[in-house]
Amino acid sequence: MLNRRNFMKKAALASGTAMAVKPIKALGSRYQTSSDYFGVHEFIENHPEAVFIMKTNVDVKTNHEAVTSAGMAFGQSVFVPKDDGVPITSMLTIKPNITNTSRSSNPANNDEYRMGIITDPWFVEGVIESVKSLGLSGSQVHSIETWNLGNWGPAGYTDMTTRTGSNMNDTEETVVTSLPEEKVQWIDVPEGVFFRRIPYIWPINAENTWLLNISKFKAHGMGITLCCKNLQGTICHDYQLHCNRFDSTIPMDSAHRSPTAYQDIQANYDRHVSDGIPRWDRPGGNGGIWMETWASRCLDNNSVTPCGLHIIEGVYGRDGDGFLNGPNSGEYSTHEAWDYMTNIIIFGKDQYRVDIIGHWLAEQEPGNFGLFHMAIDRGLSNALNPMNIQVYEWFPDSSPVLTNLTEFERTPLRTYYLQRDYDGQTEEQYHLCDEYYDYPAESVEEPAAGNPTAFVLHQNRPNPFNPNTAIEYSLPSSGHARLEVYNMSGQLVDVLVNGYTAKGSHMAVFNTRNHASGTYFYRFRFGGFSETKKMVLLK
Repeated sequence: MLNRRNFMKKAALASGTAMAVKPIKALGSRYQTSSDYFGVHEFIENHPEAVFIMKTNVDVKTNHEAVTSAGMAFGQSVFVPKDDGVPITSMLTIKPNITNTSRSSNPANNDEYRMGIITDPWFVEGVIESVKSLGLSGSQVHSIETWNLGNWGPAGYTDMTTRTGSNMNDTEETVVTSLPEEKVQWIDVPEGVFFRRIPYIWPINAENTWLLNISKFKAHGMGITLCCKNLQGTICHDYQLHCNRFDSTIPMDSAHRSPTAYQDIQANYDRHVSDGIPRWDRPGGNGGIWMETWASRCLDNNSVTPCGLHIIEGVYGRDGDGFLNGPNSGEYSTHEAWDYMTNIIIFGKDQYRVDIIGHWLAEQEPGNFGLFHMAIDRGLSNALNPMNIQVYEWFPDSSPVLTNLTEFERTPLRTYYLQRDYDGQTEEQYHLCDEYYDYPAESVEEPAAGNPTAFVLHQNRPNPFNPNTAIEYSLPSSGHARLEVYNMSGQLVDVLVNGYTAKGSHMAVFNTRNHASGTYFYRFRFGGFSETKKMVLLK
């Protein structure tokens, strides 16, 4: 039986002086009053080393209402009002993947007729509507894409922007030499291997903007091309032609290219072949040197393009070449790309970690892809082994749960990346790069935040709160944990955690719709450790 007097005395000592009653909206519920700022959920913000996976439940890809609902549920749980962060007056820029919308006349894959796969516009619509509920207007939202602008209509994006009151590029012209000066945002790349200066389609990389990178779960010649490659389409023509081979040129001002770009790429390539980057030894212009060239430009771009969040929309995914051709024999072709209802949204603050998990979920072994090795080589990332990345399953209505990556279903998305058809090898054109890769234990060190060495119980956020508040805690080892909530009378009113809990950072949510205003205490017990803190509910 809890001794109320002793408990209240300890609680008062643990909480220190009484907190001010100004609402804090860092994990703000949408039931709270409006805020002048918004941003990403505090738990995501505090764990840039983590990757989050939200499962969706869409039956077929043409169920647009279900896809919109998935985007709305995702956005409402991830984007929140804050006391500081992104000003509500900012422009929200969204980079979807609309690289190709060419269609054939034959019906297939639960659609009227097939088209190149893109970030689903109905998912984007749900995200936009969720952010509008924070106080942004549709006119503040700009979806930007360089490629195939005349196909926005067939892709569904024109109607989406009409429904949401948002904007796509306000001109179908994206060639930098044809755009007015105010429609181009120039950014210097002082550490670039290929670029010294990159022109972006305004308002990408402009002041008072916040970028969401919403890529698509799909295979491509460059592998599984997710968040890192998706940012390629933020750049004006013809500077965005990253996929041009080493032995071809990009039509651009030579002053904006490193004077030693091709020499450096060749030297880096030779070194990486010697280092043993998998498949990098594929000969010819479409071999490893091609990937070295593309990835060098890609990493230049990523190094100067900050994003609020990186997202892989995987309500459905596609194998093959990312467009219409692939490894499958179907009714209309013996070389079809097929779609799969993968029903996952993968996201996080770090695009390299997000993409590593995306590759693994596509049944690839991330260590077999040169982009990740090159990112480490350039100091842009320190991640490679997917099993060293903390992964949380994200539940829109409750707490994220630290989950073993192997518990998520994988979908084989075959790609034509660096086919092994040389030196007597006979790999199929479309294949999985799933061969064993030996990840050296010392090659990558995960940040300390992902591997806590001591027990930490954080102050709940927001506090004061209504109707929900989040309590984050970190465990140095796995074991039985219990998180209890008491009222001022010392009565137990809720148990938020009670059971075996894995080592790492976790979050619990206290839902107070059935509780009265007042002061509450939460007590955490783990092993022989116990700590209590105070929180205030204001209705």
